[in-house]
Amino acid sequence: MISTDLIKGSLKTIVLKLLKENGRMYGYEITRKVEELTAGQIKLTYGALYPILHKLENEGVLVTESENYNNRIRVYYSLTDKGESVVAEKVREMKEFIESLQNIVNPQPGLNHA
Repeated sequence: MISTDLIKGSLKTIVLKLLKENGRMYGYEITRKVEELTAGQIKLTYGALYPILHKLENEGVLVTESENYNNRIRVYYSLTDKGESVVAEKVREMKEFIESLQNIVNPQPGLNHA
């Protein structure tokens, strides 16, 4: 399983990308999808997920809708127009970060790593 310290900086991008691909989702659904996509390597805790969801909502990137489901209120999250543009930026940043990490973890011989 991947350390929560490593996940923290990526959580916003993970959530935004999932909402972009799946439309509106509720919290538990997000945690299950992450587990499924990572074969259980990344397990999101509610203590990590919900603060990010609320922060993104406060930034105007997400909106919420509440629905009654089996006599319980379920809160769905979806991207705003602003959120749609933020996703592309965050995914680009993440790809650049991953490439940089690859250069550190698996340096290519012959490349100048000054």
